[in-house]
Amino acid sequence: MKGCKYGTHRVINESVLPQPALKVDNNMDIYDNEILINVSALNIDSASFTQIEEECSHDIEKIKDRIIEIVREKGKMQNPVTGSGGMLIGTIEEIGCDLKGKIDLEVGDKIATLVSLSLTPLQIEEIIDIKPDIDRVEIKGKAILFESGIYAKLPKDMEENLALAALDVAGAPAQTQKLVKENDTVLVLGAAGKSGMLCCYEAKKKVGKKGRVMGLVISDKQAQFLIENRLVDTAIVGNAQNPNEVLQKVLKANNNQEIDLCINCVNVCNTEMSSILPVKDNGVVYFFSMATAFTKAALGAEGVGKDINMIIGNGYTKGHSDVTINALKESETLRTIFKNLYV
Repeated sequence: MKGCKYGTHRVINESVLPQPALKVDNNMDIYDNEILINVSALNIDSASFTQIEEECSHDIEKIKDRIIEIVREKGKMQNPVTGSGGMLIGTIEEIGCDLKGKIDLEVGDKIATLVSLSLTPLQIEEIIDIKPDIDRVEIKGKAILFESGIYAKLPKDMEENLALAALDVAGAPAQTQKLVKENDTVLVLGAAGKSGMLCCYEAKKKVGKKGRVMGLVISDKQAQFLIENRLVDTAIVGNAQNPNEVLQKVLKANNNQEIDLCINCVNVCNTEMSSILPVKDNGVVYFFSMATAFTKAALGAEGVGKDINMIIGNGYTKGHSDVTINALKESETLRTIFKNLYV
């Protein structure tokens, strides 16, 4: 039997796509145009993992129970508070007959799915381990990839966990590469995180000698880290949830000038105005953070009279997995950092 390429045949009692659905069918008997994956690890979206951690008082066993509860209730790993999911890695177990020979996958290939867990039918047999520092959940389980689902084969010349850590946020550096222009002044909020560092790296390549990349972080230690590794031109220590503080510190660091582009990579809520206020008219804000609230951003920009372009972080852009993996291959600095932090 053939299902809808977008997975609507898996939605239970609603006429919606799988992502906004309250519940999906996670029966692992595949349709003719689906792929069955033997899952080894989930990389939970940072905003989602942070929320679950706080809800469970950082208790690992409670976090395990909460994740299993969500998957049991929804048939997928979609945080009911943040609405976000994450991505997974696993091994191809079965390919539907309609897809055989039409895709570049074979049984046994290791892949990272590049579509959100918030729409991916998932079953968890057992949670083996949780690594809270890197938002990773190692499991025994299975998942379904729809015909429209995008993925990346894990590179054979790179450690699996290293590739996974980067591919988890592949949309951010690829979008940064598209948005940043030569001579731009760029601010990255959450610059010391995974997506933040990759965005800083891509922005630094694009702005040229006359441009400038600034990174906002929460501590002096993070600021020193960014400077020592030459990921930014200027590191700013501040609270991304305090827009007036951010504005004043950015202006001070940028010769009292507003900036061209702000990239929001934080994993906490209420940072919309810290992204908007420092940007000049006709400038751009890219909200990669899944903690972004559309209404706060739209009404907030209107409220302060900012005529700016605001882009919601689409986790997909063409070639995004290549851009991200190439960044790790190009930069020994980034590669070393990611190995030390995420492998």
